[in-house]
Amino acid sequence: MAEYLILAKSEAGSGGRRKLQILAGACEAVIAALYLDGGIDAAKIFIRRYWTEAFAALNTEMRDPKTRLQEWAQGRGAKAAPPVYKVVGRDGPDHAPVFSVEVSVPGKTPEVGTGTSKREAEQDAARKMLSSVGKQV
Repeated sequence: MAEYLILAKSEAGSGGRRKLQILAGACEAVIAALYLDGGIDAAKIFIRRYWTEAFAALNTEMRDPKTRLQEWAQGRGAKAAPPVYKVVGRDGPDHAPVFSVEVSVPGKTPEVGTGTSKREAEQDAARKMLSSVGKQV
C-alpha cells in the first residue's frame, strides 16, 4: 500500500512510506472508506480477507508498552505514583525530528527512549523501563 500513498516531497524523502503511523492512518482511511461506501459488510469482508492471518499470528499481549508500564506501576500499591514522561531532547531537521523522552518511576533508574514522534519516544522509553524492571516486553 505504501507505494500508492501521495506524500509531500519532504515526507517521502525522509522515509514516510515506512513510518508506521502513516501506514496505519492510510489503512484506517481505506477501511473507513469501504465502510462509508459499502457499509459494515464491505469493511468486514476486506478485514477478513486481508487481516485474518495477521491477527491469528499476533502475540496475545496487545497492550502497548506505556499501558503495560502504567499497569505495572499501579500494581505496586495504592500510593504508587504513575510513570512520568519528559521530553529531554529533540534533534534533526523539522521535517524529520528525533525526540528523546525520559520516563521516571519512583525507586527506579530513569530510562530514555527515542523516536520520530514524542509518542514513539515515550513507547520506547516505557519498553526500556519494563525491561529494566524485569517485565516481559
